[in-house]
Amino acid sequence: MNRSRFLDPQVFQAMSALSAAAKKGLGDPVLAELVMIRASQINHCAFCLDMHLRAARKDGESEDRLQLLDAWEETEDLYTARERAALALTEAVTVLTDGFVPDAVYEKAAAHFQEAELAHLIALITVINGWNRLMVTRRVPPGGLQT
Repeated sequence: MNRSRFLDPQVFQAMSALSAAAKKGLGDPVLAELVMIRASQINHCAFCLDMHLRAARKDGESEDRLQLLDAWEETEDLYTARERAALALTEAVTVLTDGFVPDAVYEKAAAHFQEAELAHLIALITVINGWNRLMVTRRVPPGGLQT
């Protein structure tokens, strides 16, 4: 069975609407792409990595920052404190190692984002994880989306 052929158009539209709303509400397209790339790295989603790396480059993101995103914690000079807080939250929500997001990670993000921005950031992290799981489960290759 070709799993990539079975992406329901209504699910696609709903997920796309949530993605767009979360990204718009966050108000920082470059940060949004970094968050989506980082979650997609963790989830090994080639489709989403390809899409969001292209988008980040189009938005003007540097190759250095994209290439070192997987090791962002070791590269303090490349990412702002706000970006680092968002990336830490992205990892905590994506992995949920202990079944919850640690308070310190959430509080650090809350210190860098207004309440509405934080809500949109969490929504963005949640929806990219949904996209990752959908695409990985369906084994959708880069550039291979069919609705």
